[in-house]
Amino acid sequence: MPDKNILSHKFNLGFFPTPLHFLKNLSEQLDYQIYIKRDDQTGLATGGNKTRKLEYLIRNALDGGYDTVITAGAQQSNHCRQTAAACVLAGLECHLLLNNNKPKTFQGNLLLDNLLGANLHFSTKNTKGRNDDLIELKTSLEKIGKKVYLIPIGGSNFTGSLGYVSAMKELSVQLSQENIKKPYIFFATSSGGTQSGMMLGEKLFNIETILMPVQIDKIKDYQLSLENEVLKILQEGEIKFQLSKTFKLNDIPVIKGYNFAEYGQLTDNERYAINLLAKTEGIFLDPVYTGRAFFGMTDILRNKKIPTGSDVIFWHTGGTPALFSYAEGL
Repeated sequence: MPDKNILSHKFNLGFFPTPLHFLKNLSEQLDYQIYIKRDDQTGLATGGNKTRKLEYLIRNALDGGYDTVITAGAQQSNHCRQTAAACVLAGLECHLLLNNNKPKTFQGNLLLDNLLGANLHFSTKNTKGRNDDLIELKTSLEKIGKKVYLIPIGGSNFTGSLGYVSAMKELSVQLSQENIKKPYIFFATSSGGTQSGMMLGEKLFNIETILMPVQIDKIKDYQLSLENEVLKILQEGEIKFQLSKTFKLNDIPVIKGYNFAEYGQLTDNERYAINLLAKTEGIFLDPVYTGRAFFGMTDILRNKKIPTGSDVIFWHTGGTPALFSYAEGL
């Protein structure tokens, strides 16, 4: 039998359940029944999807007797900001390895990282080289007596994915309450942890949805494909949850038509999406993840690529603080 305690064994960090509510104005405009799942309101250091993952990752660190957490990301990483806040609550030392040179002025998520007391390290290497720097940082901290817990970029491993296995159980209750049947669920997918958790949750709790993950960044030639990254986590989940379902690579949906621009590059698409949701529903998207994914959703709906009148959910994964570092471009 699967371990029934695995989802309850966590370090509480967020406010759950997050709201699921109807977007009346946007639904009238696009001729669909559109809802939004507000994981931008998880509460941890302005909220976001990483709160759910960190509840399990931080619990794992504490159970192992670790005193220091390290992770890496872009300078406007939502994951790094929430990791720093989680470490404050858990009493853990936090080190963040961020890409590019140290800026003269801290803005957006980087400003919040600093306010949260994280130790900031900067690397000009590409993602592959930054992983080497992460191991080097871990080694240097261990040499001075720290017991270091390394969280992967995005918190994307099986432990982190449990946050979205649990989230799907939460969603299933809300779908029943709102009488939403087999919704199309759009969300940003990047490092794969959120998507794999949602896919495992679907199977574990027998939830009928159609997942529409919008890939927001490009895969470099030295990286595994997003599908392969998701599959690795799913395969571990099959074992841990003893699922009868065996996932294969072609089971993993990824919408790829909206990642022509580089990661974090603001285009007219993201500007359009951010302004549309702000001006129709009073809700803010971020310029990197949700802005790109929301544009993908609206483009698909405007072109009637799914049946008109369908129930649609946009899963808002947070990231609003990054808006302030893109002020000139917006």
